[in-house]
Amino acid sequence: MKKKFISVLLCLVITNLCLAQSKEQKQTVESAQKLPAAKVERIETAITAWMAQHKAPALSIAIVADNKMNFSKGYGLADVENGVPARADTAYRLASIAKSITAIAVMQLVERGKIDLSAPINKYCAAYPEKQALKDAPDKQFSITVRQLLVHQSGVRHNKPDEVLSTKHYNSINEAISSFAGDPLVVEPETKYSYSTPGYTLLGCAIESVSGMSYIEYLRENVFKPVGMTRTFVDDVYAIIPNRAHGYRKTQNGEIQNAPLHDTSIKIPGGGLVTTAEDLAKFAVAINTNQLVKADTLAQMWTKPKTRDGKEQGYAMGFLINDQNNSLRVFNDGSQAGTRTYLFLMPKQKFAVALMTNMERAWCEELVPKIIEALGEK
Repeated sequence: MKKKFISVLLCLVITNLCLAQSKEQKQTVESAQKLPAAKVERIETAITAWMAQHKAPALSIAIVADNKMNFSKGYGLADVENGVPARADTAYRLASIAKSITAIAVMQLVERGKIDLSAPINKYCAAYPEKQALKDAPDKQFSITVRQLLVHQSGVRHNKPDEVLSTKHYNSINEAISSFAGDPLVVEPETKYSYSTPGYTLLGCAIESVSGMSYIEYLRENVFKPVGMTRTFVDDVYAIIPNRAHGYRKTQNGEIQNAPLHDTSIKIPGGGLVTTAEDLAKFAVAINTNQLVKADTLAQMWTKPKTRDGKEQGYAMGFLINDQNNSLRVFNDGSQAGTRTYLFLMPKQKFAVALMTNMERAWCEELVPKIIEALGEK
């Protein structure tokens, strides 16, 4: 009898918790629905067509106008097999947009005088050698700097093919660094743009070293909590993450199948987080309103860097930069097993769009021009 009573009580507690979460979600979504119905209809028409074209099971979107989130919603199915609808707060793998968050964290520590952009990374990350040999000239060795890592000019290699879908679990950032610490540089530092996710793992190591906190603890206290990003976590394959989307890919015949298994613990600072479109929108607002770093710091981050020969590149510090019609556009994308993500900002216009889908290689950024047109933004 006692066991039966406890079981009934537990069911009631779980039911009340679910109702509370449902109410919270409803309030969150309703508070964000501030767009005129006609504009919403145009946006949803574009989303419906895009999802059909790419066979994307789900898409979640959040739109920022006047530095306030004024629309967020989920479409389709976050879990096809179980028929779970996507929501505004559905959690997707963030993939490489994690680099934008890591870059902001690094620059916070630069502002506080704890990191010097010109210093060698070994000063802050003992797990990486003080000097590294060059692949095509083993007799030459170079120290790589924090700045070079931020703008992908360090020469640290990118992911190997078997690492892209690695299922090995790494228990720490230092352990992940051991997977590439002995590998030579693929290019001489500052001579060429060479994209590197492992390079951002080194930046995560630096954050841990100078802050005395784990990477995720630092983000939680200095990025997530200050701006209300309550649904952003490490992409832990073992953790229970509320509203986590299941990931999918298309076969060569265009059929939908489950995405392959992948443990992203090998690259947490460069592509191992889970978040929602709404949290990404909050991140965009916080950037635009200088809640995370100063305006001067942001200007530095968004200045296109140059290689040693004077060639300009589009990837700055954690963000891609485009000056279109004298209007600054800042963005980043993420691709990974079972996900495609995109964050787009027009800082002067106080405008941003966050898009997340659970279909690999479904280029959700294609929706941005249609959304801008529907809203009448320029």
